[in-house]
Amino acid sequence: MGIFSIFKGKKQQPDGVETPAESRLRGEPSRLILDGDAERARQREIARATAAKIDAIESAMADDIFNTPEPAWGSGARRPRPGQPRPGDDDGDTLPMLEIATTELLADDFGLEAPVHAETAPVIEEIAIMFANDQIAVAEQMLLESLRDVGRTERTVWWMLFDLYQVMGRQDDFDNVAIDYASQFETSPPTWSPPIAPGAEEDTFAGVTPTEVFAGVLDAQVAPRMERLLALADSSQVLRLEFGRIQDVTPEGCQLMLDTLAALKKRERELIVAGASELEKLVRSTITIGQRDASEAPWLLLLTLLQLMNREKDFEETAMDYCVTFELSPPSFETPQHVATTNTITAPMRTECFMLPSVVNSGASALFDAIDAYAEQAPTLLIDCSRLARVDYGAASAMLNRLRPIAAEKKIEFRDMNHLVAALFRLLSYSEVARLFPHKY
Repeated sequence: MGIFSIFKGKKQQPDGVETPAESRLRGEPSRLILDGDAERARQREIARATAAKIDAIESAMADDIFNTPEPAWGSGARRPRPGQPRPGDDDGDTLPMLEIATTELLADDFGLEAPVHAETAPVIEEIAIMFANDQIAVAEQMLLESLRDVGRTERTVWWMLFDLYQVMGRQDDFDNVAIDYASQFETSPPTWSPPIAPGAEEDTFAGVTPTEVFAGVLDAQVAPRMERLLALADSSQVLRLEFGRIQDVTPEGCQLMLDTLAALKKRERELIVAGASELEKLVRSTITIGQRDASEAPWLLLLTLLQLMNREKDFEETAMDYCVTFELSPPSFETPQHVATTNTITAPMRTECFMLPSVVNSGASALFDAIDAYAEQAPTLLIDCSRLARVDYGAASAMLNRLRPIAAEKKIEFRDMNHLVAALFRLLSYSEVARLFPHKY
């Protein structure tokens, strides 16, 4: 709960108000003993509901940050100096309107709203070039050295190092740096996301990805949509599922989604799942620990979503609650294969996006031709970078030249970029032709 952590402090009692007896007994055994499984379950649900409300508030506030493209370095809007009058200001008693986000005022996850400081930009640019030229060991060493100076205030170098370890599949190093990051910025550590299997980079899919967007209520009425999704799986190895617009769920809808995900897993289809976290919170709000006459479908879908997001600890805790509720053995956790999770696109409904491969090297003219063909059909170009690990410097320059004529007529967005690629694209002035949305940590 990073946003609210700055408000922690002891409550002050008003003068003349005696501290209640129970608060003076803090540290002694409680006189109120919760009796029975049902009461303990009720208390646990209250605590979870409170945490969920706070998470929802933080999520809404963070949405302005993480669905806003990064500005160019040093291009942040200048604010007037203290005491400097602004046009239109009146002399009334009303305070002037604030022109900065509440998240900036709270100084939490400053991240994407704040441009990288001009003095640190050359370091980040050099690291991005080294990585683009496949000098990964050099880039790693430069990032580690940057943590000691630039990294004291600049989070970008941390995010770049996280992405480098993700690309290389070095989870132990990732976890070690994540602990230091959490301590440095007093925030939650980022979570590991399994990369593409080593050696499979050349075989990764690139092209238009069929997308199924779920919205409204997930109930029995989605059965035709599930059938259409399975039909798409017959002709496409990769599918994108958008869950972020679902507003409510029913046990029948949960069962249909559960069966569909199981069928796609059996067929070994690669899934790009957007909004899994939002759906997980929604499904969790519908279940009650100890209610044995309820359907198992929401519980099992919740466990499946946690598994897709590779949240093993949350999976095990929820599995124990499932076991207590139904007196059944829960499913075992399995590391997700052929799955990438990403953020919901907060834009008009779209049916297709173009996925970039794991690596874009020089000589990628066939890929650029495919993007041109996609641009002829799509009103807005949505480039999915959720599987993109690295772009060669020469290939990045060539792709920029191919995109310039398209940008004169249509909007272009690069979504879910890793921060190493995003730094390279900013250096090459991609912001002149497209909006860049790096993924969040």
